[in-house]
Amino acid sequence: MRTVAVVGASLAGLSAARSLRKRGYDGRLVVIGDEIHRPYDRPPLSKEFLAGTLGEADLSLETDDEDLRAEWLLGARATGLDRTERAVRLADGREVRTDGLVIATGAAARMLPGTEGLAGVHSLRTLDDARALRDELARGGRLVVIGGGFIGAEVASTARALGLDVTVVEVAPTPLAGPLGATMGSVVSALHADHGVRLLCGVGVKGLSGESRVDAVLLEDGRSIPADIVVVGVGARPCVEWLEGSGVELDNGVKCGADGRTSLAGVVAVGDCANWYDPRAGAHRRVEHWTGARERPDAAVATLLAGGAVEPGVPRPPYFWSDQYGVRIQFAGHAAGADSVTVEEGAADDRDVLAVYRRAGRPVAVLGMNQPRLFTRWRKQLSAPP
Repeated sequence: MRTVAVVGASLAGLSAARSLRKRGYDGRLVVIGDEIHRPYDRPPLSKEFLAGTLGEADLSLETDDEDLRAEWLLGARATGLDRTERAVRLADGREVRTDGLVIATGAAARMLPGTEGLAGVHSLRTLDDARALRDELARGGRLVVIGGGFIGAEVASTARALGLDVTVVEVAPTPLAGPLGATMGSVVSALHADHGVRLLCGVGVKGLSGESRVDAVLLEDGRSIPADIVVVGVGARPCVEWLEGSGVELDNGVKCGADGRTSLAGVVAVGDCANWYDPRAGAHRRVEHWTGARERPDAAVATLLAGGAVEPGVPRPPYFWSDQYGVRIQFAGHAAGADSVTVEEGAADDRDVLAVYRRAGRPVAVLGMNQPRLFTRWRKQLSAPP
């Protein structure tokens, strides 16, 4: 291959570029990113950066002496892929012709319809999002977080520590029931009440009120929650619209094999936009976690450079962590499909617990709250070959 393009300049794209060089690729390497920023770390955006304890320079994912010998096209949005010419089309009219392609365009935060242009309403996905929200939180006031997932919970935790009045609204009966299951989801989400944050569950949002700036969140049950700032944390959508009509199969992102290969030869996908096949689960899953974006590109690059002539391995079970109200929460595996969950160490009421999820007696997931050592041992067991 004379030219490989990586579309996406965040962690997954950077990891793919690094793997290309590590595996001996010495041809032309083009990294395309729609943001103007060099690769930066996203997890601190909802925590230390938002709190003002971490600066922008600390977010950099590149080392001072790192040289990937890459052409960086930043602030350049991909708008299409010509499979015949093997060319990535950019919004500014340029084209990048490639012999190999890594798709790493990530995901974008979902917003509530009709809230565009209303001041005080934020999502949190990018550095620019975090800058804007940090400036607002510094002025204090009443914050309403719509969505009780991990990003919403981390923002609530950070804002509460900054002294804001915080309410979290979650449409599901139990926050985090999707990734953690109802039992442990309720344990983790109880951290809000422990720290004086109001949690309203089982109610949807009808809309927002305010002329030029938001002043309240209107709930479907008729209640109105006063708000000076609103953060919408209702999930993310894979950024794959630019691939429509290209021949790359799309299904909740880019549909991939267990090694990142797509329906087009010479094209692999990684990161939040990639819907990889999971042999353990027998299904495709889109893993939106930092660890997956760091680890999986190496397998995808190996497949790309070998022309698909390598046996796909079994990806490690997905792993993520979250810091909320001073508690380190760690999770690995898949809670879906587990038929039991048992507390192996600690006590749920103390928010100091290690819980194991099993299916037919076999461990399929593990959750730790302030149990890093024991969690690590269980995570290794989950990663053992099936």
